[in-house]
Formats: sequence, C-alpha cells, structure tokens
Amino acid sequence: MLTVHHLRISQSERIVWLCEELGLEYDLKLYNRDSETRLAPPELKALHPMEIAPVITDGDLVLGESGAIMDYIVGKYAPDTDLVPGPDSPNFAQHLYWYHFANATLMTNGMMSIAVNAVGAQMPPPLAKRITNAWAHIEKALGEHEYFGGTQFSTADIMLGFSLTTARAFSDMSIEGMPNLQAYLKRIGARPAYQAAMAKAEPGFPPKLD
Repeated sequence: MLTVHHLRISQSERIVWLCEELGLEYDLKLYNRDSETRLAPPELKALHPMEIAPVITDGDLVLGESGAIMDYIVGKYAPDTDLVPGPDSPNFAQHLYWYHFANATLMTNGMMSIAVNAVGAQMPPPLAKRITNAWAHIEKALGEHEYFGGTQFSTADIMLGFSLTTARAFSDMSIEGMPNLQAYLKRIGARPAYQAAMAKAEPGFPPKLD
C-alpha cells in the first residue's frame, strides 16, 4: 500500500491532493510539528535524512521531494492520466514550466523571505523584486489561461497550490488586486478532490482561498 507521510501545514499536502485527484487507494499518516521548534517530530525524521516532508513509502521504497514523488506516483499508478500533458499536447511546455516554477522559483523566494524575517533583517531589494515579479507573473498567466498547465487542470496546479493557499496563511502576502488569482482559487476550492484532500490532510484548518 502506498503511504503518504504528511507533516501538518506543509507542502506535503500536495501529495494527498494528487492521490485524491487520481482516485488512488493510499494510507495517510499525519504528523504534528514540534510545539517548540515547529519542526518535524522524531517519527518523521526517522523516515528520511532530510527530516522534512513530503515523504512516501511504497513497499521498501522511501522517497522524498514533491516533484519526485508526484512523478513516481503518476508514472507507477496513473501513467495515462490527463493531469500531465504529453509532448504532443499544446499545453506541454507551459505545464513543464509552471510545474518546475513552483519549487525552483516561488517556494525558493518564499523560503528566502522567511529566512530574512527570522533574523530580523530587511528584505534586500533584489529579493523583494524577485518576489514581486513572481506574483505579478502568476497573475498575468492566470489572465491568459484558466490553469497553470494551460487549458486544463494539471499537476502544475497541484505543485503551485501550497504556496498560493496554505503558505499564505502564515505570511503577510495579500492577493488583493489580483482578480485572476482570486478567481483561480475559487475554481481550485470547488474541486471535490481538493476539498477531500484538505479535509484529510488539515482537519480543522480551513483552506486559505482568499
């Protein structure tokens, strides 16, 4: 049985969401953060040397990293899914771009911002500009297509979802003045698989969709 190890309030919600979108059978194990450090508990640390989520186990396999996990699950359990546009699709390149933008750019910017704030420093202008550019880029893209992968919902949307929703609940990032993103989050929030995933992954924590 595929097991998803989910650290509460973390990007591992992506994997729960993917499994729900694919209609897979899976076992979900929830882990709460340490009350003092806000880091992963010892049980999750024992699974993977990076001591972070997401992590899945599948038989003898232990695998971390959101993108690797999503590619593994799709490749093994749903190779024919339409959540991943193929090379012949007009959405192929756009899907790839946003799928990797999620962690390579948006999450990286977010983590740098957290680090700067943690040490009480001021945001360096180049970093502030990167963050502003990223969110403007997102807003513009959603004015051109309904989804990040183009005309249809894809794993690019799942990869970006955490930064656009849950992560904002713990930052001062506002999406006022971003009507395209606001409309997009309403579409995401209406998806039965997203609703089911969040109810399982974050019980008692309302999705941050505004």
